[in-house]
Amino acid sequence: MTTWTTRLETGHHDRHAIREINLAAFPTALEADLVDALRQDPDAWLPWGSWIAESPDGTATGFALLTRCHVDGVPALALGPCAVPPEHQSMGAGSAAIRAALDAARSAGENLVLVLGHASYYPRFGFTPASRHGIRPPFEVPEENMMALTFDPARPIPTGTIRYAAPFGV
Repeated sequence: MTTWTTRLETGHHDRHAIREINLAAFPTALEADLVDALRQDPDAWLPWGSWIAESPDGTATGFALLTRCHVDGVPALALGPCAVPPEHQSMGAGSAAIRAALDAARSAGENLVLVLGHASYYPRFGFTPASRHGIRPPFEVPEENMMALTFDPARPIPTGTIRYAAPFGV
């Protein structure tokens, strides 16, 4: 079992490593380019939202990103892209980066995180279908793939349509 160290993105070297992780994990440069564009968007980028999981030798291996989105005007967070190169998948690097990002969101006082992803993967972090909260994406997607996580269900949860940051192009 690999022990992953997680840390916040810092500096140009990390930006390059994150781009390489996304290029390895996805079939096109779309996600890598999206991360670069989000980093340049002051309305989306959060200084505490970009997390890396490092292997014991210090190699950046997992990545998770939280950026600002809104649900009918109320601030929320979008999780993604999340990435791990194929040779390191199913070893816990992605989970470690996601847990670190979610811990940072909780510490920052956020309450709602949204993710469009695999219905069999994200529930392990507490995500449930966003439709249960009256939240929907601005495009057609299977209901089980659009998920939400709330840290404090006693706090108000907005309902309505998600508005992603401009670099998402939706």
